[in-house]
Amino acid sequence: MQHTLSLQALVAHPRNGGLRWIEPGDGTGPSAHPVVPLRDVVLVTSVDELPSCTGGESTQPGSPGSLVVFTQTPPREPWEADALLRRVKSRGHAALAFKEPVALGAGTLAVARRLGLLILGAGAPLELARAAWELQGNQDALTLGYVRKVAQSIEYHADHVQDLLRHLAASVGHGVALVDREGVLLEAGQHLSPDLHAALRSDAWTRATHAGGASGASVRVESPSREGLRLVFFDRGLAGTQLSALSVAAETAMPAVAARLLIDEVASVNNASIDSGLIRDFLEQPGGPDSDVRRRMHERGWRTSGVHLGFRILGLSRLTPLELLRSVSRETRTWDVDTHASTAGLGVIGWLTFSEPPSSQELERHTSALRELHRELRRSFNVSTGVGTPEAGAEGLASSLDAAGEAARVAAQRERGGHFLRIDALGLEQLLLSRTRNDTFLPTARSLLQPLIDAGGELLPTLGAYLDHESSTAATAQALGYHRNTVSTRIERIKDLLGLDLADPDTRLAVHLALRALQD
Repeated sequence: MQHTLSLQALVAHPRNGGLRWIEPGDGTGPSAHPVVPLRDVVLVTSVDELPSCTGGESTQPGSPGSLVVFTQTPPREPWEADALLRRVKSRGHAALAFKEPVALGAGTLAVARRLGLLILGAGAPLELARAAWELQGNQDALTLGYVRKVAQSIEYHADHVQDLLRHLAASVGHGVALVDREGVLLEAGQHLSPDLHAALRSDAWTRATHAGGASGASVRVESPSREGLRLVFFDRGLAGTQLSALSVAAETAMPAVAARLLIDEVASVNNASIDSGLIRDFLEQPGGPDSDVRRRMHERGWRTSGVHLGFRILGLSRLTPLELLRSVSRETRTWDVDTHASTAGLGVIGWLTFSEPPSSQELERHTSALRELHRELRRSFNVSTGVGTPEAGAEGLASSLDAAGEAARVAAQRERGGHFLRIDALGLEQLLLSRTRNDTFLPTARSLLQPLIDAGGELLPTLGAYLDHESSTAATAQALGYHRNTVSTRIERIKDLLGLDLADPDTRLAVHLALRALQD
């Protein structure tokens, strides 16, 4: 059974003999032109072979006409070419394709515009005729061609999923994408529009979709670790027969894509484990990384030279760090700066590296990008994000990452700030207090003040008030309602029990922070 086909569908066919638009407009693609229904594709070698589209009767506007393909080059003389165009139009045909359209002059193309006749180029007329035959009534042949191309792509040893998608797109001649409900994970060949992605959201096994001038055939991808995955073959101008054939092609390709995803998943878990261990080793060396750590960092492509801006993303509730890392990597890989990220505990740690110290405008732009990343992550994960200060060299990288961690811990308590904090926006007192709330400092604080705890309940409040009032005995006595001599006696006893010189500024700060940590 024959079906009417469209010129757009022929242009979108990957094996159409090199069919392309010449007039109106060259290289703008089928979406820029009106939909042109076609009755057939007719191959002729001369004007004498030119048939009438309707048996000699004129056609109604918008009714299907034929695409006439001349297997020879256009006439050399402009008047001959113009006469050919008028004869093609008078016999009710919709479009005319030449094997070598470059010989057509501007005057002839102007005649085509006046006549409303479409001019195209076709390098391989017989291949074009076969494409029309497949689209009109031989879907099995069209499907078989797509499936054969998919099989050839699957036989290729892909290095990763993106590599496999590239080969699929090149073989089938259309765009290929891997999507989930949130967005496009990977794509090759073409860009999948947001409109088409939104229309693809479905739990159906296969689905043909049209949106925004594009069409896609998708299939659900079975994955044990990810939900809502779909493999999509898409393009503009696709006919229904093409979408049906591409649905079968997508089903054929899906198991290979799912298997490659699983392989990549295992590799990403291993890589994340290696990266996480390397980050830990790097940060645990206070004097900077030794030669072994530097070598391993170099092998992973991590630069310690340059200027680094650390960031830390902490999970505020239960989450899967690897899923969080995938979301972070998906966004940061498009940034115009060297970026690295790895899992760290229940979160992600990462940094941006600049070859030269960034300007204030550049630093603000990348901080804004991190803030936008945080907003996107908050849609799926309950996290806080901290950003350090730009620091140079290996020691600077460790310092910036440490500061980012502090900022992330403070941001976890700052709902009004959206749980995002840049460390240099934090006040000194808040920063120091944030350092006293970690699991390492609290036991140290309790050990330092244990003699006062053992001595009774009145010494800790006296010491706290004394330090709060800048070591003033009179102000402390007034605040507590004691006599000055009572306060002086207690302070001397505190000094004896602690064995510390409270006149030393660093000692006073350490004791003050320990008190605040235990009080909080």
